[in-house]
Amino acid sequence: MDKAVSRLYEAIEAGQKIVIYGDYDADGITSTTVMKEAIELVGGDVSYFLPNRFDHGYGPNIAVYETLINEGAELIVTVDNGVTGHEAIEYAKSRGVDVIVTDHHELPQELPEPYALIHPKHPKGSYPFGDLAGVGVAFKVATALLEEVPVELLDLVAIGTIADLVSLTGENRTLVKHGLSLMKQTDRIGLNALMDIAKIDKSSLTSESVGFGIGPRLNAIGRIGDATPGVALMSTFDEEEAIELASFIQKKNEERQAIVASISQEALAIVDQMGEQPIYLIAKEGWNEGVLGIVASQVVQKTNKPSIILSINPATGMAKGSGRSIEQINLYELLSEVNDDLVKFGGHHMAAGMTIEQDKLTSIQEQLRQRILELDIDFSKGQPLEVEDYLSLDQLDVAFVETIQALGPFGTDNPSPIFLFENGKSIGAKAIGTDQKHLKFQYQTPTTTLDVIGFGYGPQLMEVESANELAIVGELAVNEWNGNKKVQLMLKDYGINETQVFDYREKLHLLPELLTLPNTFYVLFDGKNLNQFKDIPKEHLLMISNQVSLSSYAGIAQSVVFLDCPDEEQQLLEVVQALQVERVYLLLYSKEQCYLNGMPSREAFGKLFKLVQTKQEIDVRYKLHDLAKFLNVEFHTIIFMINVLFDLKFVTIENGVMSKVTQTNFTPLSASNVFQRRERKMKTEKFLLYSNIAELEKWLFQ
Repeated sequence: MDKAVSRLYEAIEAGQKIVIYGDYDADGITSTTVMKEAIELVGGDVSYFLPNRFDHGYGPNIAVYETLINEGAELIVTVDNGVTGHEAIEYAKSRGVDVIVTDHHELPQELPEPYALIHPKHPKGSYPFGDLAGVGVAFKVATALLEEVPVELLDLVAIGTIADLVSLTGENRTLVKHGLSLMKQTDRIGLNALMDIAKIDKSSLTSESVGFGIGPRLNAIGRIGDATPGVALMSTFDEEEAIELASFIQKKNEERQAIVASISQEALAIVDQMGEQPIYLIAKEGWNEGVLGIVASQVVQKTNKPSIILSINPATGMAKGSGRSIEQINLYELLSEVNDDLVKFGGHHMAAGMTIEQDKLTSIQEQLRQRILELDIDFSKGQPLEVEDYLSLDQLDVAFVETIQALGPFGTDNPSPIFLFENGKSIGAKAIGTDQKHLKFQYQTPTTTLDVIGFGYGPQLMEVESANELAIVGELAVNEWNGNKKVQLMLKDYGINETQVFDYREKLHLLPELLTLPNTFYVLFDGKNLNQFKDIPKEHLLMISNQVSLSSYAGIAQSVVFLDCPDEEQQLLEVVQALQVERVYLLLYSKEQCYLNGMPSREAFGKLFKLVQTKQEIDVRYKLHDLAKFLNVEFHTIIFMINVLFDLKFVTIENGVMSKVTQTNFTPLSASNVFQRRERKMKTEKFLLYSNIAELEKWLFQ
């Protein structure tokens, strides 16, 4: 540190041109701003450069260093990068330019040899806290340079530290705690403009506000382009410029969200095509590699399986992207096992970045698949959630929650405690947000209620509101509105200890929604309806008409969707009892609508019979619509009537031509198997399609 500070003072006193070489994420943006403002405070001639993710990649770049030196750089200071920049640093030295590296990333086995290397885990150092973010390291340099703690920079330190997901324990917790306090009253014009556009209430600012409101916006500009406006925003003194830059960053964030949504939709469609896999490796040309980590997280959230999402560059034949994992699988160790087939990779337990030759994608997918299968993981259980304690609603008040919040700021390694509440139910549940993505309801027990917000739980509205008894877990918060404080819970999960029944009858248009259900069997009673449901993966489809052994499917799936209506209600009951599922979805499509259309009258049958006797032959391939119109019945009904006559041997049908039978014995219509089947179907449809859902639920689980 002393060597670095001495060199900085030397450059400042000599009027040398200092260039800060930053990074394109929120930590890099805030690190650059902290270092820039500190050097400016002592009169340094300083500028900055943030590499472009797509043009320059991460870390020191020889071509960029060459340009900077040609433009007059006499001292380069890296922030949030540098420990892997051996070649670029050696190049700068060969040009007579010193490099000071300040970084916090994992140290390589062989360290570079800059003029000075500042790192909290430097093997020759003894710094007591090794988990500083890049901005934390920059802040330490600023403190040494200014010979006092630059408290006014702590707002930037808090943002970078929270956004980079480093441990919020020890010194980081102290830095963030003071930084959040400063942010509530900051005079930093650009930061205020960004908080305004993000609709963040400064008075109730938390680490979550920064993590979900500020961090993603600063990250967005570097994910899809140039991150330089982030530094300009954080350091501007011009209010108009601040508003303009904040609006630009907001627009880029919305653009990033649209890109993520588009790629996620494509990736999840590919997941559906791939069927059940222990890991998903998905690669495609044209995807923006800057957002693939977010997409991978969404695939993991949807499938509960590790995922690797890559963008293929056809010019180089390389696929580059990111992976995300689940608690049970260490992604870094998994990739290490196939390291020989990777161009490069890096990461940790839950996340990784990598480059793979396009020709090796299939081979690597299979290798990873086999290795995960060997682990014998039960993916149906989801991710573990550590609950702090069980509480009753009677124990909750604002003072209790504020006491818990004193343990914050919360984040990595210092999570907000999660509490469990049981024996309640939801009231007033509704989906909220522009896309109805979120869920809001009151959790009610016999004595009191609790407001609940579930971000991303909008699709579970029907499940939550129909539960007779609901257990919920989540983080407690205080919501303040017009001076009134009220406890609310941020939902993290919920549990229902009963098999639920969901009413999708007469809602065939919602089939795409049902196709997104995880771990689900789709039951089809009548093979004639298969074409209506051709998009359902074969491995998830149970054709009851094929006489499947239901016992072999017991306990495998969490949900079952009944696609069509059975001939007899008992068939449906037997499937539910055999599969042992948690959720039952009743679509119950009926093509013929037997109950609604009723049984044709004896007069209609007589009229059809007389017509056949008169005409002697009728080509039913072409005359069905005419016959239906003549008899004033539905198209499906005329087919049924002809089948009854054929079943009773009143007519013959050959090559599509229906002919009368010259000699017939009197047989009642009710003797026909076809007639009897319709009677049963009418009774079944009356019960299954037109009973209220409470009656069906009682019948299913009596």
